[in-house]
Amino acid sequence: MIEDNDLETSDHLYEHYAFTAGKGQEPLRVDKFLMNFVENATRNKVQQAAKSGNIYVNGSPVKQNYRVKAGDEVKVLFAHPPHEDLLVAEDIPLNIVYEDEAVMVVNKPAGMVVHPGHGNYSGTLINGLVYHFEKNQATEGGGERNLPNNSSNRPGLVHRIDKDTSGLLVIAKTEEAMLSLTTQFFNKTTERQYIALVWGNVTDDEGTITGHIGRHLKDRLLMDVFPDGSHGKEAVTHYKVLERFGYVTLIACRLETGRTHQIRVHLKHIGHPLFNDERYGGDKILKGTTFAKYKQFVENCFAVLPRQALHAKTLGFTHPVTGVFMRFDSPLPDDMTACIEKWRRYSNNTANDDLQD
Repeated sequence: MIEDNDLETSDHLYEHYAFTAGKGQEPLRVDKFLMNFVENATRNKVQQAAKSGNIYVNGSPVKQNYRVKAGDEVKVLFAHPPHEDLLVAEDIPLNIVYEDEAVMVVNKPAGMVVHPGHGNYSGTLINGLVYHFEKNQATEGGGERNLPNNSSNRPGLVHRIDKDTSGLLVIAKTEEAMLSLTTQFFNKTTERQYIALVWGNVTDDEGTITGHIGRHLKDRLLMDVFPDGSHGKEAVTHYKVLERFGYVTLIACRLETGRTHQIRVHLKHIGHPLFNDERYGGDKILKGTTFAKYKQFVENCFAVLPRQALHAKTLGFTHPVTGVFMRFDSPLPDDMTACIEKWRRYSNNTANDDLQD
């Protein structure tokens, strides 16, 4: 969120936001531009930032009436570092699946943010990890442990999953482990399988979805698919149908790349958004009948699973020290299991009714 205090300029300013206007950007006031691209920002705070000289375009401060054009580099700079860079240890219960001196595998619950960010400065997985490492260091009485940082200054964070996605994450505990794991992710030698419930009856039993993924040209909070490769980065998702329920389908997804919102965006691109994915339209009744009884059933499913139906079930990688390939598997959480079972019963009952007609 745009801050409403500490707006004075300084000899050293910290970058809080940075956007490059896309090729299709029509001239738009910078305050309106940032309102479209910054989550939880208010126009008043954006304008205050502009008046205080904290909004820069192409390296120079601008006022709120500056019109952003295609190719402009827009940055918001403040005299204080971003809150997410100020990592605070918090005693948060962690479901640790595996841990040794080099790596840790955590099963993240839905609803937990992986790293601090705008609007989520506490209660994150990273806050819990900092506490866990500090506690272990104090218990062991050892020397100071230098946690590795990736390009986003997240200690030990090799990859991430969305707040409302549950499942497995690997954490590097040393610089050597970080280098090894990031190299494995880059070279696509890790194994990552997700379980997803999607809208519609997926036609093929298995397939591959391709198409560059990048920021949506008009809504910065969304990602989008660019099949022509004009924006974003290459993304490849393999899928296999596990079970069909008529109006929804249970599938397994194997990631070849790891782009932001990759599974969610790719599946929407082929016409099968994740069930109850609010950001990408899956929280509406997209398939089925118009009967009130069916509508009530779907709403009950939404209540049982109040998030997108996505779980990072399997994670495999080569251990940075031993060289042994390790594979971890996590059971589906209760909310997804309950929702799937409701659809299974509904599908079976519908099939039985059809046989009796």
